[in-house]
Amino acid sequence: MKIPVLRGLIDRRVLVNFRVDPAALAGILPPPFRPELVQGFGVAGICLIRLKQIRTRWMPRAIGIGSENAAHRIAVLWDDDSGAHRGVYIPRRDSSSFLNVLAGGRVFPGEHHRARFDVSEVDDRYRIAVASDDGVVQIGVDARVASRLPAGSVFRSLEEASAFFEGGSVGYSDTRAGVLDGIELRTARWAISPLEVREVSSSIFFDPARFPEGSLEFDSAFLMRHIDHEWHGREPIPRVGSHPFVIPD
Repeated sequence: MKIPVLRGLIDRRVLVNFRVDPAALAGILPPPFRPELVQGFGVAGICLIRLKQIRTRWMPRAIGIGSENAAHRIAVLWDDDSGAHRGVYIPRRDSSSFLNVLAGGRVFPGEHHRARFDVSEVDDRYRIAVASDDGVVQIGVDARVASRLPAGSVFRSLEEASAFFEGGSVGYSDTRAGVLDGIELRTARWAISPLEVREVSSSIFFDPARFPEGSLEFDSAFLMRHIDHEWHGREPIPRVGSHPFVIPD
């Protein structure tokens, strides 16, 4: 899929992360992916991102569109003829935008599902609830800005965490078409700050059929604000067979 470069503003991005037993990911990730490990754990997460001024490169900011979006993601490694790569596998994307739902997987990579977002941002506190129209996805996050990482995180410093997530800028999304759609995030600058999470829930990651009890624990969360960026399409990867983490409509 050849798409135009899309440009816009990351108005707010919350990354909520979990450390995962690699054995729990063994039967979930489709080829060619394998989990990227940090201190022996896989890293999965929820990206809750509000985009503004999204448009093609040649369009003015004033006519760009905005949306709230959610993605369930897993940090992965893979190899191909050009060498070794790292990024994220995204089994499910949800969006408040009808345009994203209609165009995702057609005009730009990644199929999106329609969802309702309830967002409150007051005094450095972020409360975000997501409910998909098909009833598959429910997400809840209550977090506030913090000064340090939580105890027990697999990341030993904010700098280490920042480098990890900046390096995983390529995402591949599962589709009904039997391919993994690829897209790359390029930012004008990169800056994250830690969040203290008071509550978090996910119907996907907290599903014991996918992640047995004890195989997944909260690890850390981060905030990004006001970041100019571009989305660049990447060559799709054929999906081999069917996989248990493909989430239906």
